[in-house]
Amino acid sequence: MSTRKLLVRFAKPYPGLISLTILLGFSGALFNGISTALIVPVILKIVGQEVDLSTAPPILKTMISPFDNTPEAYRIGVMAGAIILTIFLKNVATYASSLASSSLTRKLTSDMRETGLNLLLQIDIDYYAKTKVGDLINLLGGEIGRAASAIGSTVKIVILGITILVFVGLLLSISWQLTIAATLLLSLVTLINQYAISRSRNFGKQLSEMSRAYSISVLETLNGIRLVKATGNEEKEYQRIKKLIRDRELADFQSQVNSEAIAPLSEVMGITALLLIVLLSKTFFSQQISSLSTVLLTYLLVLLRVLPLISQLNTIRSTFASTAASVDMTNEFLSLHDKPFMPKGKLPYTKLKEGVSFNSLCFAYPGHEKLVLKDVNLYLPRGTTLALVGGSGAGKSTLADLLPRFYDPIAGSISIDGTDLREFDLVSLRKRMGIVSQDTFLFNDSVQNNIAYGRAEATDDEIITAAKRANAYEFISKLPQGFDTLIGDRGVMLSGGQRQRLAIARALLQNPEILILDEATSALDTVSERLVQNALDDLSRDRTTLVIAHRLSTVQKANQIAVLEQGQVVEVGTHEELLQKGAYYSRLYSMQFSDRPNKNLIQTKIIKAMRLNSKKFVERPEAAPKHNQSLLRISHEIRTQLNSMIGLLRLLLDDLVDDSQEQHKLIEDSYKSAWRILNTIDIFEDVINLQIKGQILSISDQNQNIISNYYQSFNHLSVEFRNSLNLILSSLRSLSDNLVDTPLEPNKLISETYEDAICLMDYLEKFENSINV
Repeated sequence: MSTRKLLVRFAKPYPGLISLTILLGFSGALFNGISTALIVPVILKIVGQEVDLSTAPPILKTMISPFDNTPEAYRIGVMAGAIILTIFLKNVATYASSLASSSLTRKLTSDMRETGLNLLLQIDIDYYAKTKVGDLINLLGGEIGRAASAIGSTVKIVILGITILVFVGLLLSISWQLTIAATLLLSLVTLINQYAISRSRNFGKQLSEMSRAYSISVLETLNGIRLVKATGNEEKEYQRIKKLIRDRELADFQSQVNSEAIAPLSEVMGITALLLIVLLSKTFFSQQISSLSTVLLTYLLVLLRVLPLISQLNTIRSTFASTAASVDMTNEFLSLHDKPFMPKGKLPYTKLKEGVSFNSLCFAYPGHEKLVLKDVNLYLPRGTTLALVGGSGAGKSTLADLLPRFYDPIAGSISIDGTDLREFDLVSLRKRMGIVSQDTFLFNDSVQNNIAYGRAEATDDEIITAAKRANAYEFISKLPQGFDTLIGDRGVMLSGGQRQRLAIARALLQNPEILILDEATSALDTVSERLVQNALDDLSRDRTTLVIAHRLSTVQKANQIAVLEQGQVVEVGTHEELLQKGAYYSRLYSMQFSDRPNKNLIQTKIIKAMRLNSKKFVERPEAAPKHNQSLLRISHEIRTQLNSMIGLLRLLLDDLVDDSQEQHKLIEDSYKSAWRILNTIDIFEDVINLQIKGQILSISDQNQNIISNYYQSFNHLSVEFRNSLNLILSSLRSLSDNLVDTPLEPNKLISETYEDAICLMDYLEKFENSINV
């Protein structure tokens, strides 16, 4: 049933090719039968035997009659020429039929693969959450090819059937009695072969399952090769997949043993039947003694030509049976009835004018009853940023997935400028959205093609501009072939931060109206995070942006922050407003900073000092100079880290290291000292901002101004430090990642970094002198 459905569905566009294949097969069979029937009389004439066909069957008389008027001297030559001509025509027809059949099979295979590929691209994304990619690769590559060969086998069976019918008709016309006897005898061959054909079906199903398991295992192992190597499981995986290979080889051998037995068995049984027919022929041709030898030899020769065809037919049937499982799997795969498809709207998306509304959204994943989102109401005005924060499993990523319609809500709606998202054309809507997630996907292609993936028509200048804005141009220019460098599968040749910056460059080039940032910096180190965050800030400027982040420091500048808890929005406001509420967001903020003991210790010391001196300002404004103690604490913290970094750089500069491993460790320690200084400055700026806004201690406007003015000197120091530290961090990261072009460049970078650190120490001393006055 499945084969018939597949054949009708995919063969329907090729009626001409199918008709031509069958017509050529019939022609080949006809010429084959005629040439076979003419061979015996010609051979008997050549060897000098008298050929008397007066009592022969009418079919033989009809075939010989065209040569009756030919002179006796030329008759043998003309008949031999006719045999050669018919055999030639038979082979031409068979050759053309084989080409037409192969062409039909190839077209059917291509059509099925194209249909399968289009199906995978159009199907709802939920399908991939329930299906293994290795299974899909096996279906698209192996099973569809086997199913197409089964359809090709069907065509061959039709052609063979026509050929056998032509020969059977010829046999019946020679002797219907012998033909009936031969049919009964040869039926025994078919019955015996039927057992082997039934086993072929089971072996085919077993092979399909083993191929599926092998494809899934290999793909999963290669995708997780880092984990395999990291856990030392190479031998374990090798043995596991080796067993699958050996098991499949054994099953393939058993299938071959079964199928290869059909031909010799058919031949033995066929010859046995042939000998029995010779014995029977004396009885059936007793009244045709004069033409017995000619008729009998002709019949036997025709029958001998039929036997291989029957054997071939049984072999094809066995092959067809072995591919039955592939046909069933392919038919199920290409069926549209059990696949989820996202309904597509017809309204072309043009431009966002007002904003995006999330209206009473409820959502549960298909096949699950538990609601992931419950009655979510949010509004994202055009040109603003909405940040989603909350614990794991709160529903942040799910809510973001609803915006590009990876899923549709089960209740409520998302509307753009008052129009339901489901009414827009899906392709035009997604073209105007940009997504940068923590799991950045890059193709195994050049840097340029990866950046231009969202806009294939982009010029080289536009690609370079996007790379510069994404802080990616510097590292791209240092790659072996620059923008033409191949970056490996999923960008494995690049670091995490570099991959993220390429993804941001891709989004910048696409120039989306609506931007979705899903944990874009969660897996990066501090320097990479700063570079990526700067690029993200540039990307999201003047765009409508939905941000998901665990690191609250990355969303503090958002216009709105929505806190999600168990699928519900529990708080909405700005960073400052939510901190003042002291509820969910405030607890998340406190918990996150408690995870950083060093930074939190510094922050605690600073806040305590600020509170202490702020009280002194309230009680005795004339004692304001004593607040210098808090500034000196900050200066001391920075000096400690700066001295550590200078000492490490001095060791590197004087080449007082034993090996490259120790050198790398010193570079990493210097790098950590640099970003700790940046963290100290960040914390102190936060504290100043909180104090100026009256969130640490309520003080008078006069003292507020005193504090604000007094810390301007520190802000000036902060700017100087940031500029220098960014250069230092960039140089240290280049050294750590070995992104240098010449052997002399590392020493040059270390020397420049050391000089920058000394300059920072000078800045710090000037600052300390100014506050001690």
